[in-house]
Amino acid sequence: MPTGQVPDTVALMAKPKKTEPGVVASNRRARHEFEIGETFECGIVLKGSEVKSLRESKVTIADSYARVSNNELWLFGLHVGQYSNSGAFAHNPDRDKKLLVHRSEITTIRRALEHDGRTLVPLKLYFKDGRAKIEIAIARRRRTEDKRQAIREKDMAAEARKAMSAARYG
Repeated sequence: MPTGQVPDTVALMAKPKKTEPGVVASNRRARHEFEIGETFECGIVLKGSEVKSLRESKVTIADSYARVSNNELWLFGLHVGQYSNSGAFAHNPDRDKKLLVHRSEITTIRRALEHDGRTLVPLKLYFKDGRAKIEIAIARRRRTEDKRQAIREKDMAAEARKAMSAARYG
């Protein structure tokens, strides 16, 4: 095969998902299920084997949620898989994790959660300057009609972009 040509099997391969650099896990379903309000970046208190597991992307963020308890912010339901080389020093994969935020942010979150139907959902888990961070948002669950409307708006915007692109390139 001449150089510069791509074999047919490579051309048929699926495109990789677009992810931001450093992002370990993202909760794409949350953006569909909830109306996202204000977002916060939080640090996470982790054990050593949990950090190593995060670096291997052995984490499930989809079923997790956060809650304010005793003036502290806690993350529940975040599953961090076992690190392959931890041996006898393994961590509990489903333990609750404390989130690190400023006291003023905790007050803001508590006030926002007092409104009817608001909750805290994690959006993405990532590393920033070598430290694990999680982005959480104050959100309100969407009704089925709202979900359909959001999908309709997204489709209309995509069609408009496609028409503009076609008009530009003729």
